[in-house]
Amino acid sequence: MTGIWGILNITPDSFSDGGRYVELDIALARARTMRAQGASIVDVGGESTRPGAERIGSIEEQRRVLPVIEALTADGIPTSIDTLNADTAAAAVRAGARIVNDVSGGLADERMLATVADLDADIAIGHWRGPSSDMYAHAQYVRIAREVASELRERVTAAAAAGIAPSRVILDPGIGFAKSGEQNWEVLRGLDEIIGLGHRVLVGTSRKRFLVDTLDGDPGQARRDLATSVTSALAARAGAWAVRVHDVDATRDALAVASAWDGV
Repeated sequence: MTGIWGILNITPDSFSDGGRYVELDIALARARTMRAQGASIVDVGGESTRPGAERIGSIEEQRRVLPVIEALTADGIPTSIDTLNADTAAAAVRAGARIVNDVSGGLADERMLATVADLDADIAIGHWRGPSSDMYAHAQYVRIAREVASELRERVTAAAAAGIAPSRVILDPGIGFAKSGEQNWEVLRGLDEIIGLGHRVLVGTSRKRFLVDTLDGDPGQARRDLATSVTSALAARAGAWAVRVHDVDATRDALAVASAWDGV
């Protein structure tokens, strides 16, 4: 069955839940709840990558995330580190993280791939065309699913050149990054282009703007989470290895219903 990554943002400015989990005890309680609900991985991030977000330093990022990763590791809860910084990736893996989740695919920090090559961790390589501050300036495509797959293939080649075995690579089509609303849908419709590269595929649609634009009116969080669970179930049906979400409970139920429908 498709795995579920639970999102845990230790940030004051993430687009959906910024500021909610900056206190250690609250963050740990949230992570434990997501694990109990069925999250296979808790994805811990200390820097927002929402559109327009400004970068922070790795020292502040590590101050936010390392105590959380250390405590969850002590609890036996698997974690990943959502970071663009090689130094933070290394520190987080030393603290117990099993996967480095880099939405830039190693492009934001030229040391990332070489650093991960030396770590006992897998890497999720995201499709990326520039920093959050101006990502939409790069949203120019002709056949987007094919172009995203091609650019991800280039990052896999770069990872291999740095010493990362293909078995350690997870691919993320980068929904919401340098893509307009309709372009996100086109990538999801063409997900087989990315899955066809032969690596595990992680899909993250959770609460993103393109879902809001699809719904009538001004949907609140509950409707965003319902839309997320539907897209997550469809991604699973298309062959996604895992989905990354805020609401683990709703996604677990959606995946279970889809599996029952398919007789799995």
